[in-house]
Amino acid sequence: MSTTENSLPLNWKKPDELLRLQRLKQKKKQLAVRISHNRNNNEVKTNVESDKAALLEAKIVQKRKNPFAKSVENAKKYKTDIGTDGDDFLVRAENAEKEAIIRETPTRPPPAKLVLQPFDPKAFSELLRNSASTQSAADDEDVNLDDQKITKHLPMDWSLKTRVRFFCRNELPSTQLKTSQLASGLTSFVRCINTQTEGKGLDLSPATRFNQATYYWQHPHIPWMTLYPRNSRDNTGITLGEKERNALSEDWNYSFKGLFQLLRARQCAYFYLCGNTFTVLFRAAGVGGRAEMHAFMSPTTHGLRQSLRQEGIEFSMPLKKDKTCSQLKPNGSDFTELETEIKKEEGSCNADSEEEEEEEEWLERLEVDVKEIRKIQSAHERKLKSQEMSEDFSDNSLMLIEGAECQGFFSFLLNAKSTIGTVGRLAGVPPTLLAPVAFPKATMQHLNTRSSKVRMDGIDYFSIEVKGVILPSFLPYTCQLLGETKETFSATLASSVNTLAFSKATQILLQNHNEPCSRDEKCAGDEAASQVFGQENLSDCGLGTCVVESMCQTGQQSVALLERVCYDKEHGYAWS
Repeated sequence: MSTTENSLPLNWKKPDELLRLQRLKQKKKQLAVRISHNRNNNEVKTNVESDKAALLEAKIVQKRKNPFAKSVENAKKYKTDIGTDGDDFLVRAENAEKEAIIRETPTRPPPAKLVLQPFDPKAFSELLRNSASTQSAADDEDVNLDDQKITKHLPMDWSLKTRVRFFCRNELPSTQLKTSQLASGLTSFVRCINTQTEGKGLDLSPATRFNQATYYWQHPHIPWMTLYPRNSRDNTGITLGEKERNALSEDWNYSFKGLFQLLRARQCAYFYLCGNTFTVLFRAAGVGGRAEMHAFMSPTTHGLRQSLRQEGIEFSMPLKKDKTCSQLKPNGSDFTELETEIKKEEGSCNADSEEEEEEEEWLERLEVDVKEIRKIQSAHERKLKSQEMSEDFSDNSLMLIEGAECQGFFSFLLNAKSTIGTVGRLAGVPPTLLAPVAFPKATMQHLNTRSSKVRMDGIDYFSIEVKGVILPSFLPYTCQLLGETKETFSATLASSVNTLAFSKATQILLQNHNEPCSRDEKCAGDEAASQVFGQENLSDCGLGTCVVESMCQTGQQSVALLERVCYDKEHGYAWS
């Protein structure tokens, strides 16, 4: 046995040792593979880093091109006289380079100095043109300097405004109100306190008084609907049930009745009724030189006018160019300024009726068949009807209802089914009532104000922008307020197109009223007396004294369509 053990080789390994050696060999192979892989990665990284460094050096060496510099190739080459002296040539070359650098470098112009100059309507017109340039360039081109008019008083504009912007070199009243200012403005508006003569214990600062002018009353008020303008695109996808429509109609009837009674008692100077397709302006007696309460309606249609005729409501159309016999004449002493026109119309209508009778008799003498005569008459009626319908939905279709006819017109609007639309975005929603004083079931609304600072022609201006439903009493009050503390200021206005006819009609009525009194001193005295009488009758209407004076003016240029207004304390108002 011993001999056999000694004969075994010395490098004999047991199975466990053999397995351990194999594992060790595998680990060595894996380690070798990892080492070779790392070497390859290091070589790639060094190559990439070397490439990046080369690119960076190339960018550094290459000078970056200035995008704001002028192209030297197209630049003008200035002639230089080369003299015999080399130093002179070098000096000239250096100077030329400096001049080129100065020409190429853009410089900011120095700010313009603030220099106050005397009042000039053309200069104000240029200022207003620049201030309104953000609206549209086309409107600026239409401005004519010759259309500027200067008056001591501000004319009254009976159209609803949607935006007003004031400009002034001095600081305007703040729109960021303190607690006392907000509370005093609300109290003075709700209680109709005239801050010019009353207001003990209230804050009477300009900011408070300006805040007082930014409120108005509205009915109905539905927060998720835009009820003026009625054609707003925000009123989409909104439907009302039968129960909601009946409730809104009952509240609106009660509110409209109360507001009309306030107008009759002269506790409210005016109010607007804004429907889907028409707008009505009710005004109290004494406003606009009218002796009785009256109403304007615009636009109208042939069907609506025919309905009023069937109800026996008489009206006139001041803006209609070709007046026909279908326009009804007023009774008694109503519409004294239109008497001459009515006489002319009566004569023309009588002449037309006589001619028609003669034509009928002539056709009968010719033994024309009765059916043919009726066809001729119906064709003539259709022609007259088409002529009358040609001005529907325009400013010329405005109607004026005055005196006792206003009561019938009020009943017509209250009971007519067409007053509340049944189709459209606001189907079932009654017309919007807007007034400067409180009335039954009304909601107090507030205009949106924003103050800013703008720079025009190198001069800084303070600005206040007002947006919303701006009633006619807003502008006279705010201009009076700013005129008390400011030397000069200007304003730009945006009007609602559907209400422009109200100012146009008032202008024509005042012109017709003033024409026979232009050279009569006695008539001028009567005019002043009627104006004072109207102001006294409206002393309890809840509006300021300056606003009532503007509404009761009957002189020349007392009513106008205002788009741009500027004020100078020494000369007055320039407007267009």
